[in-house]
Amino acid sequence: MTQKTIGIIGCGAIGAALAEYLERELKSCVAKIVLCDSDHGKTEILAGKFTDAVVAGGIAETVDTADLIIEAASARVVPDLLQQAVDKGKDILVMSIGGVLGNEGLLEKAREKGIKVMLPSGAIAGVDAVKAANIGGIESVTLTTRKAPGAVKGAPYLFEKNIDVEALTGETVVFEGNALDAIKGFPKNINVSALLSIAGIGAEKTKVRIVVSPDYTRNIHEIEVKGKAGIITARTENVPSPSNPKTSYLAALAAMAALRGYFDSVRVGT
Repeated sequence: MTQKTIGIIGCGAIGAALAEYLERELKSCVAKIVLCDSDHGKTEILAGKFTDAVVAGGIAETVDTADLIIEAASARVVPDLLQQAVDKGKDILVMSIGGVLGNEGLLEKAREKGIKVMLPSGAIAGVDAVKAANIGGIESVTLTTRKAPGAVKGAPYLFEKNIDVEALTGETVVFEGNALDAIKGFPKNINVSALLSIAGIGAEKTKVRIVVSPDYTRNIHEIEVKGKAGIITARTENVPSPSNPKTSYLAALAAMAALRGYFDSVRVGT
């Protein structure tokens, strides 16, 4: 197998975890890891942990150097980064899937050019079934997310509506609307709604409820899909990432599984 140069943009908790996974489990597939982050010191420290890692001067250099780009930064950088990947024929894995909404046309351009774009299933189960059901026809998709106050604190929607989640004493629905508005209001907290929208009937038709309670100790996602194939329900109780409570541990594991699949000729599941 031809080894690939992997560029990682964003060297926070998930970016670091993916770099470690590449070094530990997929070393035979990787020629070099190129690291990029606005915090240059953080990138230098991470690069020092690996035998074949270098620090890039910026996003453009990372894209030019890499065969596969991993975005683990923020939804804000996704549109431009995805455009660069398409223009330069580079495969890409996107973690901040909310940044893809409104830019779905780039996915079609990637298809036309044979570029691989990976959108990991993140912290929810059942995406394979949603994709299959969508072929037959889907009537409705509902996502209910339950999180502790600390997992959503600082979200723009909460500031706009003057909601103090730390003052809540019990289960409270802090948001109810479609996935498009959910991503705008909670850009770092509800990427699963963007993925569900892309796999299913779109962001404007995908319903989202966000429930917050100080009693929650896990990030819980429940999806319900109704369509011609029947009713699909899936519930995932996620352990928060040890290094970032706003991210579920399963999200990093899903990205690792996507990377493993990228190098594997055998595909399991839809």
